[in-house]
Amino acid sequence: MRHLFAALALLMLPATVVWADPPTDSASTLQAAPYLLAGAPTFDMNITQFREKFSAENPKLPINEFRAIDSNADEINLMRAASKINENLYASAALERGTLKIKSIQITWLPIQGPEQKAARAKANEYMAALVRTFTTSLSKPQSVTKLNKLLGNGKNKRYYAQTDGAIRYVVADNGEKGLTFAVEPIKLTLSETLNNGE
Repeated sequence: MRHLFAALALLMLPATVVWADPPTDSASTLQAAPYLLAGAPTFDMNITQFREKFSAENPKLPINEFRAIDSNADEINLMRAASKINENLYASAALERGTLKIKSIQITWLPIQGPEQKAARAKANEYMAALVRTFTTSLSKPQSVTKLNKLLGNGKNKRYYAQTDGAIRYVVADNGEKGLTFAVEPIKLTLSETLNNGE
């Protein structure tokens, strides 16, 4: 739990940046992520704009300010940031250094045991479906839930599953009891045919 929070946590806003030690157990995972490839595109939205838009459209799904995670030396043009939503739910992002525009935005759920598990998973799904709607504004709430369920079903028990939809890539990383991450990323349409599902 401590390691995941360190891997996800800590805000970055233009006025204030709080740095944290880079996580020791997630560096290799982040290196392999598609959004860290050279020339990865950004959404036309920075992390502050995303949070404002998400909060306005989803008042019952608050996201706290994002906090920066110190990037590795080879991530010159990349910054990572995260926000703790609750004890088992986090939002995180890969950002373009300087502009803070989003290269990837994720919601990560840490499974819990016991009677609260079902409600906790339902809340995680609400955040993930809202993330879909934030970047695919043409979808209604029921449509975003249907899309999310299909993506999570396709990515079940897969370390990495990706599906493209126009200029957006949805990513599911299902690590079973270690957690589930759902991400939304922009893609370059000219490269879309070369992408695979990383199975």
